[in-house]
Amino acid sequence: MSRIGQRIGVSVVLLQACGAPAMEDGPDATAGGTGDTGDTGEPDESLNCAISVNKDVDILFVIDNSGSMAEEQALLVANFAAFVDLLEAEDVAINYRIGITTTDAGNPRCVGGVPENGTLVLSSCLDRVASGEFVFADQDYSFACADHCTKTDAQLTVRPTTTHYDPQPRPRRWIERIEGQSNIEGVASNVEAFQCYGPQGVAGCGFESHLESMYRALAKAEDPGSTANYGFLRDAAVLSIVVITDETDCSYRAGAKEVFVDNKVFWNSPDDVQPSSALCWRAGVECSGDSPYSECHAANHGVDGAVGVADADAVLRPVSEYVAFVKAIEASKQLIDASQRVLVSVIGGVPVGYQAGAAELVYADAWDPGFQADFGIGPGCVRGDPKQPSATAVPPVREREFAEAFAGDDGRNLYSICQDNYGAALAAIADRFRAQITPACVPGCVRDLDPGTAVTDPGCHVYDVLADGTKVEILPCVAVDGAWARPPGAAVCYASLVDVDGMQTPGALDDMSTFCADLGVNLEFKVFRADVAPPGATMAATCERSDDAARDCPGL
Repeated sequence: MSRIGQRIGVSVVLLQACGAPAMEDGPDATAGGTGDTGDTGEPDESLNCAISVNKDVDILFVIDNSGSMAEEQALLVANFAAFVDLLEAEDVAINYRIGITTTDAGNPRCVGGVPENGTLVLSSCLDRVASGEFVFADQDYSFACADHCTKTDAQLTVRPTTTHYDPQPRPRRWIERIEGQSNIEGVASNVEAFQCYGPQGVAGCGFESHLESMYRALAKAEDPGSTANYGFLRDAAVLSIVVITDETDCSYRAGAKEVFVDNKVFWNSPDDVQPSSALCWRAGVECSGDSPYSECHAANHGVDGAVGVADADAVLRPVSEYVAFVKAIEASKQLIDASQRVLVSVIGGVPVGYQAGAAELVYADAWDPGFQADFGIGPGCVRGDPKQPSATAVPPVREREFAEAFAGDDGRNLYSICQDNYGAALAAIADRFRAQITPACVPGCVRDLDPGTAVTDPGCHVYDVLADGTKVEILPCVAVDGAWARPPGAAVCYASLVDVDGMQTPGALDDMSTFCADLGVNLEFKVFRADVAPPGATMAATCERSDDAARDCPGL
């Protein structure tokens, strides 16, 4: 089991309702359990609740850095505000981390470069332009960086921060925004930060290993030996994986290197001096019927070309292995929050409208013999004139199957890389976080200490419950110039939101979220911190229980 599942994180939900029986090792061990009298010392009328305030999301971008990706990287950063604006929206205010790696995992055909192998990358693309990372086939593609980035590494500062694994503040190899505070200085926003850090160039390997790079990035996040990745993943945070590519996955098994070097079973011709990317299609995909094919799916091929071999003998690592790895991470997170799921999205070679069900992916041989020889299949989408497209992308069969293993009820999770604008796709990906980030509703009816007023006047105490069981009381926030603020000297405070429909008090400061109001409860907490919560901490509240739920919570 991953270490993610071995500790209880800051956002754990231990009780389904206030006053439910205490669970082992939870906040109620110190906060009073069921509210009965006895050794807890709490009166009968108290409500003792574990409070969920999970606003944490860890986002891994796996960006194709092969020679055809300049325009796509430029479109990504040009439209990135659509993504960040939703993360930072007032009604969401996610505490996010954005890690970036490439699809270059060191294929045997790619020598001379330094593959990322899943290592997180955080350096200004302007600094990397000079090193040739934006040159492919003697053509300069530095516009993918320079059109949107104006800051070099010397003008950017990564502010030291802590992680749950490392309490010592250090510069981290990712972009983050925690409680409104970014770790990148020298930019106006994290949109500008991503516009410099996001473009990965076009000098990466053309045998892209999207799934292997993803796997290595997440594995290194739990490896103390990885100075770049270690600590990126937070125990209770929602994990989102976003793959951006115009080709199919070519994540190979180490024991099958020969098919890229001198075993030509998947090459176009035994006379070729080197293989094309068509090798990846032939080694990892099988289709039914004749072109246009009725369907195509990931398949295990052996080094002799045989199809249907055992997983251990497959040339490309089976998609199922990557699914199982990420499912294990998801299961670990579900020990903390049973409703949480890993979110996977692919911006790849599916037609425009595919995500909404307005277009379907067609698998067919290419009308252009050169394209067929290069990729082994016709394009899954094109940008511009189909006969003279400005961009093309290969159907993402292996990436599609991986993504579909994590699809929920919110529609398809693949978006077209052939669009002229990625804003809608990025906004849709970010909007999926909303279902995972839920407000801190108090799951019970709280006593209204002054029934004469229009809203509930609760009597509550809120605590951080540290890993050793120690309770540290959190002070109420104060209203300053129409906004909640921490009391002087306080690192954290809580606000009580009690205006159920937004119509009971003049301002919006105490308005309850629709989510909590629809549950019929009469109190929601909002927490404001100067920094991250203490490692291993949970939150708990003790409130006075209503003696007249029909009056105080008529919708409960």
